[in-house]
Amino acid sequence: MKYDKVLLAHGSGGKLSHDLVREVFLPAFGNKALNRLDDRAEVSVPGTRLAFSTDSFVVNPIFFAGGDIGKLAVCGTVNDLAMGGAQPLYLSVGFIIEEGLEMDILKKIVASMQAAAREAGVDIVTGDTKVVEKGSADKLFINTAGIGIVEEGIHISGHNAKPGDKVIINGFIGDHGMAVMAERQGLSFQSRIASDCAPLNKLVAKMLEVTKDIRVLRDPTRGGVATTLNEIAGQSSVGIVLHEKELPIRDEVMAACEFLGFDPLYVANEGKLLAIVPAEKAEDILAVMQGEKYGENAAIIGEVVSDHPGKVVLKTAVGGRRIVDMLVGEQLPRIC
Repeated sequence: MKYDKVLLAHGSGGKLSHDLVREVFLPAFGNKALNRLDDRAEVSVPGTRLAFSTDSFVVNPIFFAGGDIGKLAVCGTVNDLAMGGAQPLYLSVGFIIEEGLEMDILKKIVASMQAAAREAGVDIVTGDTKVVEKGSADKLFINTAGIGIVEEGIHISGHNAKPGDKVIINGFIGDHGMAVMAERQGLSFQSRIASDCAPLNKLVAKMLEVTKDIRVLRDPTRGGVATTLNEIAGQSSVGIVLHEKELPIRDEVMAACEFLGFDPLYVANEGKLLAIVPAEKAEDILAVMQGEKYGENAAIIGEVVSDHPGKVVLKTAVGGRRIVDMLVGEQLPRIC
């Protein structure tokens, strides 16, 4: 590898994260399920297709407008399962707690996790707790894993995008990253920015009622919309064109990004999904999404093309074009 030590940027979800996976983990662990590099693995047991995912959460601070590390942990794993079209069923949770954490804080986090699990319709059925010496962690880290069932006829993967498909997002971009950043830096804006953290499995189920022929679902967390679409373009060997005028971004988030020097396309989201769907089904899927709580502001933001395979291009509001590359480096560390 180019680096002899692990950097914060290796956890960014961007190019260095992908290098770490491909150069360290895949050579050691590679197999048919893992090599697809989707949000979750799909495995088969007799008579059943299972989706299986795991994630760890180290967000700083652990409380922020719109959520906390507990809600984030449940929603993050539920959403990874849902991005395969799975019905999430069961979660595990592992706590790594720094000595000295107030018990009332831990209870508040646990209650938040239970509320999020109840909303998603999943049960937390197993777990583990470790306590480390003060200074060996930052208050609290959480790992969650989840399993769900994938119905026959559903085959969703980052490898499935085809020229002519439409790209849909279920709402505003960049809310989570800016909410965490504002809390972290003690910033206040005229309008309150809150995280979009939410479970999306019921929204996905409604979308699948329109058609099971959804090509790709992906939640644009670390690295944001830009990095996620670059992943898909690479996996499917297609190009993707975005339309700047169609991107749903709150004025206050755009203002915060401009103030801090960020591009909202690279800012993390925790209650958003990107759907790549056949063009002839796009309007029907969009209509269903807009009728749901977590899809009210859904929009078609681009399309898949055969040109420039592996690359994402933005058509700007003034009529120009620019390449939107994968995130390089670390824009917002410890965002989830």
